[in-house]
Amino acid sequence: MQANEYHIPVLLNESIDGLKIDPDGIYVDVTFGGGGHSAAILQRLENGRLFAFDQDAEAGENSLNDERFVLINTNFRFIESSLKEHGITQIDGLLADLGVSSHQFDTPERGFSIRHDERLDMRMDRSGRLTAADVLNGYEEKELKHLFAVYGEVEHAGKLAAAIGSARKERPLRHAGELKAIAQRFARKGKENRYFAKVFQALRIEVNDELGALEDMLEQSCRLLKAGGRLVVISYHSLEDRLVKNFMRSGNAGGKAEKDFFGNRLAPFREITRKPIVPDERETERNNRARSAKLRIAEKEDT
Repeated sequence: MQANEYHIPVLLNESIDGLKIDPDGIYVDVTFGGGGHSAAILQRLENGRLFAFDQDAEAGENSLNDERFVLINTNFRFIESSLKEHGITQIDGLLADLGVSSHQFDTPERGFSIRHDERLDMRMDRSGRLTAADVLNGYEEKELKHLFAVYGEVEHAGKLAAAIGSARKERPLRHAGELKAIAQRFARKGKENRYFAKVFQALRIEVNDELGALEDMLEQSCRLLKAGGRLVVISYHSLEDRLVKNFMRSGNAGGKAEKDFFGNRLAPFREITRKPIVPDERETERNNRARSAKLRIAEKEDT
């Protein structure tokens, strides 16, 4: 499988420039996917090294044949311990392109897309136990309401959860078409696909604990990055972007920076982008999935 078939890298030049690459430095791409961002980083390295992470075993088909490159098949929430196994405790830059790869969306049996009536899976790591069907059939209605409202910002989240609760008493929900048939009752006319996308997003975030994994990775990045090292993150929905923004401004997910005795902020990062960088019209025309992308960059302060 060719990398460009697996995933079209978003904001490629802007994110690579944001890393401010030292040709002899050590860099990490925590979302390898099709390898587009990793390949661009390698082009700017001389004696440096690049470590990439992807929990999806299928991404290994795109691994780069370069002695300076190592692909680690695990969730990026284990970045610190995984790098330590390779003798790495400090890095010069970290890049994250969050969300679902084009390949995952375009492979029907993975269950990420609203376009196919496939089994409700949505696992990024296919060895994981929890699927979207497990969530729909096993969670209490109040838990479903919460995740739809918070992770998907879904309208009528309570009514949708109650309707799912009623439907699954007849038979378990296993396929996307069954879920869409229920959700359609609560979608605005002409906006059904947008509604389905929000419902699917909420399930996907829950199945993969995406926000928990992101917070874990960001906290570890603070310890891993050297002074002057760059943190570069591309996010695709408001929950991710808010978490990244808060972390870059304060060093924690809550967004509240600690202060010293004199009241000075003790944030570990300096924001390079006060406002996120977004794709231009040409890129969104070429790659529809880039339309919601937001790029933020921060630099580790001297401590």
